[in-house]
Amino acid sequence: MDFEEIYREYFKEVYLFIKSLSHDESTAEEITQEAFFKTLKEIEKFDGSKDIRAWLFIIAKNTYFSYYKRKKRQIDSDLIDEPSTGVQIVKYLMNEEDAFTVHQFLHLMDEPYKEVFSLRTFGELPYEKIGRLFGKSAGWARVTFYRARKQIVEYMEEMNHERD
Repeated sequence: MDFEEIYREYFKEVYLFIKSLSHDESTAEEITQEAFFKTLKEIEKFDGSKDIRAWLFIIAKNTYFSYYKRKKRQIDSDLIDEPSTGVQIVKYLMNEEDAFTVHQFLHLMDEPYKEVFSLRTFGELPYEKIGRLFGKSAGWARVTFYRARKQIVEYMEEMNHERD
């Protein structure tokens, strides 16, 4: 059996297996593609001692767990990377008067800062999805969000100095 035959015969089964683990179609598609790419690289090592289907499922399962380990590290680093400006934003949004001022400034902000900040803060979307909405990377979304948040904090500090 060559790789194309294996791909045609088992792609749907592997995809459904990964979808049952991930509960997400796009994630299942991505992991299945990655698993078949690994299979292509490792096909010479397959000696036929195991069932090809079982071998594919092992590769797919390992790819799935590697994917989620990377994802978890990314989420953990997002939590660690939240500098003190994150705490300041939360304080501003909890105070009714400050929250209104934040929303006024947000209304005047340039794009994409305004939308990225809103999607992340109010829509609670992960950076990966925000990046996808803009056709960019999760890293781009993260940097844009931090820059927007920094603008808001600087504006609020300026407003607070004027009130004093």
